[in-house]
Amino acid sequence: MADFGRLGAAAAVLALLVASPVASQQLGDFGRVKPGVINDDILPALDYLGKFLTNQPHSSFNLTDEEDEMHDRVWRFLVAPHAKDWAFEYGWEIHEARTGNPQALSLDRYYYWLSDARYASSRARYNAIGEHVAWDLGTLPKVFHVICVVIDIDRQRAVAAEGVANLEPQMIKEQRGRAAENDAYVTRFVGALGYRYASYDYALNHLLVATPHHEALAVNDKLNQLAVWVDRADNSDFCGDDWPGGDSADGGIRSRVLMDAPSEGEYRK
Repeated sequence: MADFGRLGAAAAVLALLVASPVASQQLGDFGRVKPGVINDDILPALDYLGKFLTNQPHSSFNLTDEEDEMHDRVWRFLVAPHAKDWAFEYGWEIHEARTGNPQALSLDRYYYWLSDARYASSRARYNAIGEHVAWDLGTLPKVFHVICVVIDIDRQRAVAAEGVANLEPQMIKEQRGRAAENDAYVTRFVGALGYRYASYDYALNHLLVATPHHEALAVNDKLNQLAVWVDRADNSDFCGDDWPGGDSADGGIRSRVLMDAPSEGEYRK
């Protein structure tokens, strides 16, 4: 009965949402999804409906505080202001069930977005990449940490499900469904992180051809730091203790920049 009630509520608002842009998710403090009827009730119901109709794993378990935090921090990464116009399209359809398919996006979107921006100096584009990478680097430690915590919560759920005698099959299904939901959410984050890095890399390489400047050295260093996080994410290594801070032994990626001219300082947009 609970399933049909939620499906009915979703169906009742579906036509309205499709026809109206008012259902956009808005960010509140610290980049979290802003509380409200649309974000808290309508979009989750549509997410549940979509998973039900497409036979994707789903669960009606309440979210733990840690799972809520994971959603908040991943969402904050996905909708970062510097990624708005090229990494993911903004609209009502971007919610938990659909954060975009990074693998389907072209790697040149960021480069052309950056090229079209009006800067007072060609050097400023390098500084912009460096700032964008630095922002991403600042968010990743806490994202990785909370993903690690959620992974352990799913492990605890599985242990509890195995240890409880005569547990109803529906509870086991719910437990496995929640684990699959969390895995899918993390997979979307990993894809977005990889796409973000590949786009920065593409932009730097092409700027080196179009407008070569010494500022590329600093950007390259930051990209090498980001590459370490991408590698960890690709290998599902979210629980490491030795988070890279810049001079990490496992971050020694060969530089693509061979310039040795002196820096001419920072240029602003």
